[in-house]
Amino acid sequence: MTVRPIRIFGDPILNTEAQSIELFDVALATLASDMLETMDAAGGVGLAANQIGLAKRIFVYDCDGLRGALVNPVWEPVGDYAQIGMEGCLSIPDVQAEVVRHESVIARGFDVDGRPVTISASGLLSRCIQHETDHLDGVLYLRRLDPEVRKETMEIIRGMDWFNAGEEQQ
Repeated sequence: MTVRPIRIFGDPILNTEAQSIELFDVALATLASDMLETMDAAGGVGLAANQIGLAKRIFVYDCDGLRGALVNPVWEPVGDYAQIGMEGCLSIPDVQAEVVRHESVIARGFDVDGRPVTISASGLLSRCIQHETDHLDGVLYLRRLDPEVRKETMEIIRGMDWFNAGEEQQ
């Protein structure tokens, strides 16, 4: 297993829609293992493939007692309840903002061996599924913020050392 570099805000791959996975092989299992190790090393609860530079439709998760990978995920809300909570992202280090998400979802996809998976999730796992699937759709959580909060959050991002370091290297 390998810890892979995490792509940071501003990298175009983070705004790229991931492609469906058709081949369930040893390489996919290795990718999922690498992604879990990368997520663990970074202290996250979820990680999407485009966060490590691959436009493939897979994310990994470790929250609410469940750990694994979901390939070609789709989800749908359960009920009308929403949750409002602080959300961060390994690709936007040290920045958090309140994001509205569905309280409960049903997610469907496949495991790394191609077996169908259905996850009924609430709370943090529901938030994780929605956040990581957004990544696979090329959407960062910043787009889910109210316009005024997004503007304030972008000001914070522009003041971050990692953001300014990227500009200095150009």
